[in-house]
Amino acid sequence: MRDRYSLAVGLIFGVVILIAVVHTLRGGEEGTLGLDELEARWALPEFAVPRAEGPLEGDANVAQDDCETSQDPCPEGARRTPACGIRTPGAIRVCDYFGRPLVLSFWFSRGGGNCVAQQDEVSRVSSRYRDRVGFLSLDVRDDRDSVRETIRRRGWEMPVGYDRDGAVAGLYRVGGCPTFAYVYPGGTLQASSAGELTARQLEARVESLLRATRAAEAPPSRAAEAPPPRTASNFQSGRLKI
Repeated sequence: MRDRYSLAVGLIFGVVILIAVVHTLRGGEEGTLGLDELEARWALPEFAVPRAEGPLEGDANVAQDDCETSQDPCPEGARRTPACGIRTPGAIRVCDYFGRPLVLSFWFSRGGGNCVAQQDEVSRVSSRYRDRVGFLSLDVRDDRDSVRETIRRRGWEMPVGYDRDGAVAGLYRVGGCPTFAYVYPGGTLQASSAGELTARQLEARVESLLRATRAAEAPPSRAAEAPPPRTASNFQSGRLKI
């Protein structure tokens, strides 16, 4: 069920798309609409969406916690299930992909362009890296039956989620198509890009993500100073908030 938060985020997405259209009509350069301006290691918000080709209907769950208010303790009537706490058959939870590097691809068919064809490249690249990198494609607010037919006709191999009300796209500050997020294991941002990529360019991005992941996971050298004590950070483990 849609709550006030997801409704607000969906409205924000609509405004961002309008800005993107105006920006394009004025001949502006690609990118610089949000996600591609965020700092590295930005903790990705959790979300759950219906699998696009499946029967599950409904808006995205973008709840980050189990309470609709900031009150402590949470009022009984304000309790909710956070995105990564749901157990709904047919839903895709992004935190289930946080166990290894991840490429998120946002797309929609409105406004022309080659966004659908771009997902063909995503599918081909995903098949080459399936043992090392997760891929998740998200359609934003297109007609559901058209999306199902597109997936069937093109034979995409990566999972495709359906962001019916644009709540996830708004949360991730997506304003152009396609938009990619390259994600470290654990769910923090390594890099992002906006605009079409060839298969070779996407592969280069994936290789960069893999190199960055290896560097981040490498043990410190003996000459390195002892690490500082653990403190709170924006690193998100992807553990369920139940």
